[in-house]
Amino acid sequence: MELRELQQHIRTLALLGETNSPVISCYLSLEGGATVYRNVLDERVRQLRKSLSVSVWRDFMEAMSRIRDYLRDQLSPETTSVAIFARGGAQPFFLPLEFRVPLPNHVAIGSTPCIFHLVELKDTYHRFVVLISTEESARIIEVNLGEVTEQLWRERPELRKRVGREWSKEHYRNHRRNRTGQFIREKIELLGQLMSAGGYTHLILAGNPRLTARIRKELPKPLADKLVDTVVASGRDRISDVVAATLNSFIEQEEAESQAIADQLRQEVWTGGLAVIGTSETLAALQRAQVDVLVLASGYAPPPGWKCLVCGAAGTATRADACSECGATGLRPLDLREEMTRLAEQAGCQVEVVNHSDVMLEFGGVGALLRYLTPEQYQGQPRGQVAGRVA
Repeated sequence: MELRELQQHIRTLALLGETNSPVISCYLSLEGGATVYRNVLDERVRQLRKSLSVSVWRDFMEAMSRIRDYLRDQLSPETTSVAIFARGGAQPFFLPLEFRVPLPNHVAIGSTPCIFHLVELKDTYHRFVVLISTEESARIIEVNLGEVTEQLWRERPELRKRVGREWSKEHYRNHRRNRTGQFIREKIELLGQLMSAGGYTHLILAGNPRLTARIRKELPKPLADKLVDTVVASGRDRISDVVAATLNSFIEQEEAESQAIADQLRQEVWTGGLAVIGTSETLAALQRAQVDVLVLASGYAPPPGWKCLVCGAAGTATRADACSECGATGLRPLDLREEMTRLAEQAGCQVEVVNHSDVMLEFGGVGALLRYLTPEQYQGQPRGQVAGRVA
């Protein structure tokens, strides 16, 4: 699956309308085998059964039947994890998504899909380019969500096959030595064109250490700025093994970028800039469409909030007797992390999930960089304070 496709699916889920039938959000790791993930699913169904009415249970089992059928008959053997969203009843819905990167086991029901784990996956893995250079070949591949989705350019010279036939080994070595400089320049030029055309922002070099060192040295600044790391690989390595090695480097770089955004959030807070922190303030900013970047700690776990069944307003009070917007008393519990993630995706905001961040712990696990300040927030800002964020 490509990043673009995943983003479309997340938006579909974020915009899915509510009905009287529950949506099952089923995340399963398949790495332990069918017996393990079926046991996880069965145990969760037993737990949920105790809390559902007869009418809701009927729609729930209709949706669960489709999930079980898919897991039994349609899974690809190369899939590492799966996320399936299903709803029965008068307005059925079904969306299965397969991945080659890990997801946690998580099965939940609600009026809307649980999309946080998909957004976290998108933020962690998204896409990058790998230039693999060995003595025998060069390849430029695109890695999307942990799998090769396109070989942007591939060359398999026939020179090595000619060794022992038309050319002597010495002739081959001299030819290769003379061509190496030109070979590197051509591939760097092509790499630059492909990355620019595709809008790629991360590059990893893999292959023979001598070649990757030369390539790294000759990269122009626009490409050097996008370089994440270099990884050792040989012509005998499978593409899947090379990709697995580059993923570790990419995830480390992504985490460093997430930490930098958390630091930026803190700086904005300290200077009275375009930022809010804390659950109540961040939720309010999302509801006002102020947010540019939603920043969440990976372990962020706020207490339950509420959502009004009449006007749709949401709040952070653990206990509330009436809606703060319309005064209605029909309220339902709300997963605030999911609600904030859903609002961010509906608005097209960037969502950044940060691991192991002392900054985010200080801020209660959540905050946001803002596009602008409201007039009320803007009052009292020092003269010359920036009033909006450049997208």
